[in-house]
Amino acid sequence: MLAALAVAAVVTFAPPHFSARVDNPWFPLRPGTVYEYRGSKDGEPSRDVVAVTHRTRTIAGAPCVVVQDRLYLAGRLHERTTDWYSQDAHGNVWYFGESTAELDRSGRVTSTEGTWLAGRDGAAAGIYMPADPKVGRAGRQEFYRGHAEDHFRVLSLHASVRVPYTSSTRALLTKEWTPLEPGAIDHKLYVRGVGTVLEQSVKGGSERAALVSVRRSP
Repeated sequence: MLAALAVAAVVTFAPPHFSARVDNPWFPLRPGTVYEYRGSKDGEPSRDVVAVTHRTRTIAGAPCVVVQDRLYLAGRLHERTTDWYSQDAHGNVWYFGESTAELDRSGRVTSTEGTWLAGRDGAAAGIYMPADPKVGRAGRQEFYRGHAEDHFRVLSLHASVRVPYTSSTRALLTKEWTPLEPGAIDHKLYVRGVGTVLEQSVKGGSERAALVSVRRSP
């Protein structure tokens, strides 16, 4: 795939045309913004807090914005993740890695499975959100063999969605899957100018997270 070919260029040549300023309208990451999602996962009520920080980190030559993600199940911190994103000169948003940890009820780390960093141990960045999504476009969002191999495909640019924070009849709908979990399929919906508003399992899982609030600070 074209996305996969582009990934190799990022890791090998570290082109300078990347920025930690991510303003793709389908996936804007303005520092100081906090997104809150509520829903359920595996039968438990969930609350997911995603905070775009003012910090950056250079990975494989690309400056990336640092995003903190905290998932609470039944009121208890279940997973904490740091994600790194960068935007190229064309407006594509690239995913350069994540550091994730699952916690037990005592707050002890039980797993860091899924952690990866572009340029390390054969891992490569992938396009998370195209600059100009088109129906049928597909690509690899991440690659760390055997640990992180998410893919996406654009299904619609005119999907209807209603969540507590907003509603739209022109939402971007994507399908996501990974060969590491055969049979599992998720759908994500994005609203232009907002970002991710709904994520839900449609096959092989039980998870739903809807956007309930967006807070912004300087």
